[in-house]
Amino acid sequence: MRRLKLLLLLVLASAASIAQDTFSIVAIDPETGEVGAAGASCVDLAEYGIEDASFLGVLMPGMFAMNTQAYYDSTNQANAKELLQQEFTPTEVITWLHLNDVNDTPEVRQYGIVAFVDGEPQSEGYTGAQNMDYANHIVGENYAIQGNILLGPEVLEKMEENFNSTEGSLAEKLMAALEGAKIVGADSRCSENESSSLFAFVKVAAPDDEPGEPSLKLQVITKAGDKIEPITELRKKFDEAMEQ
Repeated sequence: MRRLKLLLLLVLASAASIAQDTFSIVAIDPETGEVGAAGASCVDLAEYGIEDASFLGVLMPGMFAMNTQAYYDSTNQANAKELLQQEFTPTEVITWLHLNDVNDTPEVRQYGIVAFVDGEPQSEGYTGAQNMDYANHIVGENYAIQGNILLGPEVLEKMEENFNSTEGSLAEKLMAALEGAKIVGADSRCSENESSSLFAFVKVAAPDDEPGEPSLKLQVITKAGDKIEPITELRKKFDEAMEQ
């Protein structure tokens, strides 16, 4: 039994090294019906052959946006997506996930969900007690911000401040929120890389978009040792996309 527990811990640690999306935001725009997500992490995706930096974010046009992170598990993500499509509320989904975690380890997970419930925005976040410090989440009327392995609470607080103070489209507000975390070592593992993270993404789906084909999807993936700030590079791609 002791060896089995040790093996489980090693498997979980390996998964975490691949899938810790350290700071992220999901949000919806009640006026336009858009749903969106943005995030970044100090994980070298190229090392694992992962080409989609936004794989932890799920957008369902006109319905919801969700990020699943911290010991990410695709089955938990799929279960949450199915429940949201059945019009369970974000709070109901997170309660269900806590009770029905695929490996019975809900305390190592982190979720952010925002959805239209009877036409109005509803948000919920969850940070398991065994997430690595600093870990927490912030929930607003139409957004959820979450992070783990952070430099400190200022990372999430600045993301929220930027999101709420930025005028413009949902995409512009998400990009600004991500820039709030553009601090060396925001993901504390990236201090030596002199960056906030190693990859960053932003994506937004309009109500008439096809599932899995958001109107806007941008990403930057760098490697450990490049000492490139991915959020800066993502902003360049974002500005180019906005000009088109």
